[in-house]
Amino acid sequence: MRSAFYTILQRFSLTFFGLINFMVLARVLSHTEMGIWALFLTVTTVFEASKSGLLKNAHVRYVSSSNIDSEKIEVASSSFIINLVISIIFIAFIWVGSEWLSTELNAGLALSSMLLWFIPGIVCMIFFSHLEAVQQSYLDFKGVSAGYLVRQVIFFILIAANLFFKANFSLNMLALYQSVSILAGTITLYAFTKKYLVHRYTPKAAWIKKILGYGGYIFGSGIMGNIYSNIDKVMAAKFISSSSVSFYNTASRINGMVDIPSYAAAEILFPKTAQASAYEGKERVKYLYEKMVSILLSFTIPFAIFVILFPKLVITIIAGPSYLDAALILQLYMLSSLFRPMQNQAANLLNSINKPALCFWINTLGLAEGLLINYACLYYFGFYGAAIGTLIASVTGTVFWYFVMRRHIGFEVSAIVKYTAGFYKTAYTGLLKILNKKSEV
Repeated sequence: MRSAFYTILQRFSLTFFGLINFMVLARVLSHTEMGIWALFLTVTTVFEASKSGLLKNAHVRYVSSSNIDSEKIEVASSSFIINLVISIIFIAFIWVGSEWLSTELNAGLALSSMLLWFIPGIVCMIFFSHLEAVQQSYLDFKGVSAGYLVRQVIFFILIAANLFFKANFSLNMLALYQSVSILAGTITLYAFTKKYLVHRYTPKAAWIKKILGYGGYIFGSGIMGNIYSNIDKVMAAKFISSSSVSFYNTASRINGMVDIPSYAAAEILFPKTAQASAYEGKERVKYLYEKMVSILLSFTIPFAIFVILFPKLVITIIAGPSYLDAALILQLYMLSSLFRPMQNQAANLLNSINKPALCFWINTLGLAEGLLINYACLYYFGFYGAAIGTLIASVTGTVFWYFVMRRHIGFEVSAIVKYTAGFYKTAYTGLLKILNKKSEV
């Protein structure tokens, strides 16, 4: 419960302040600028999330399963070296290829300029992501939560100060603000993590090879999965315009609130299932997966129903009336959200039980499927095509993941129904007890 509290707090701070910042920016920036800002976040998030998939999962797995201190230091040191090299490669790509990427996504040179301004943030992220992995490898989530919270708060303060003093507001300044906020978060995270650090670096070629061997598939899988989750915005930019991305980003921001528990659960479930796979067997892994998916659905279903019924109200509050064209996109996204818990947790579970190669190939197949479906839907349905394609891909992907989970852990849909119904029953019973106590008083 303690781990869940801090992890959900971390995800909540990310989504809450991200939403607040979005609400402010949506009323200050034009649709085109908002679209470019969304593309910037997509590129940087895909990189960082993919790198995290390579390093953090392997780091957490090998450190949490070892009782030898020297071995833990070697794993952490080797992980840091890989982290550094990958970040340098990404910076080199920005210098060489960002103009090409910006042009391909119909963002002129604005996206390229933002990425160049964000290079200090990429350097800070080397240390932030390393410290995050160290914390989680000791099953400590408090410092990670604090680090992310400080990042979000500082970014919000910088935006608010910019508006208050009526300073020049530009996309490049937003990229710089991101870098400053990451630096503040890194300092905060270090304060919580230094008790686990010995400040001795002993990277070993054998561990580097082992991490890449285990995490390499996760890295590729992460890239595929993160591109897949942002494919709607990327293809809308490519085949429609950069301004159309602002409408998809609006729906994504609201839809992201549904994913708070899901991503928090993934952080907690990974080390738990890794341990269960090693010491308790397949039945325990099956139970953890089914229980987690059912709990996530218990939160997702009522929220999704409300948003599907009142999309324009929600969009008006969050982004303003100029984004009402995103209403249908939001409704389609909410339907897709009902299928995501099973897929997200399934991919995470395969990695935790040492089947990253299978996860990689499934995500690769999913990306290929998503590209084809989204392209066809954009061709036939135009502006809303990417959202329609996302829903179709979510349904077909869930069916495929069902058979994979059925084969590898004996997954049963009936268990999800049972656990979800049990959760609602428990919540209803608890609510009645509270009401009865109040009536007695």
